[in-house]
Amino acid sequence: MSELLSQQSGRVLTLTLNRPQARNALNNALLTLIAEALETAQQDESIGAVVVAGNERFFAAGADLKEMASRDMPATLNDPRPQLWARIERFPKPLITAVNGYAFGAGCELALLSDIVVAGDNARFGLPEITLGIMPGAGGTQRLIRSVGKALAYRMVLSGEAIDAPQALRAGLVAEVHPAALTLEYAQKLAASIARHAPLALQAAKNALQQAQNTGLSQGLLQERQLFTLLAATEDRQEGIAAFLEKRPAEFKGR
Repeated sequence: MSELLSQQSGRVLTLTLNRPQARNALNNALLTLIAEALETAQQDESIGAVVVAGNERFFAAGADLKEMASRDMPATLNDPRPQLWARIERFPKPLITAVNGYAFGAGCELALLSDIVVAGDNARFGLPEITLGIMPGAGGTQRLIRSVGKALAYRMVLSGEAIDAPQALRAGLVAEVHPAALTLEYAQKLAASIARHAPLALQAAKNALQQAQNTGLSQGLLQERQLFTLLAATEDRQEGIAAFLEKRPAEFKGR
């Protein structure tokens, strides 16, 4: 059976991590499957949003330590892993993670890389790499501090201690917390609601939000206005305004 399960319902594609024997540890093979699935979804006009989930007991335990232990410094330097993470990050459509149980190490980094995290009440988030004599290496330090702020980021990274779902919600790491049995359902409902909107507007808005984390305010405002202006040339913008004025549902075409 594949280590990444795929199922589409309406305009939502759900990708389920399926390495239970390794607690969904994210080795290069699984990251490759995720990147390839997202690149295929990017070209599929029938897909408006993607949900990545684990199971009710765990999202992903981290990187595959057996794979990591086999790599010395030259092998780590030439590891394709950074390129795999970059491919996932380039996915332009809304990406939601449904997290139950532990999201540690690379699992936490995958959640941080997503646009929205929907968590179960049993979820725990942590970057325990420091306890192994290493440190986060797939964006954990950079994205966590932008997500939860200096105080909590330093505490989590330097102590290796995890936080639970309520604390993650208060800190801004997750958007919603639900009973674990319903996490995926709520994530899919949110994805379906988002996927109803104009595809080009969603991609532009996601781009602008990403810029806000990576640039200064003035550059971010300039990028936002440029994207806003480009959307003025789309058919969906005309349809959205017309539908509002005519008090009817919009029918977006992605054009």
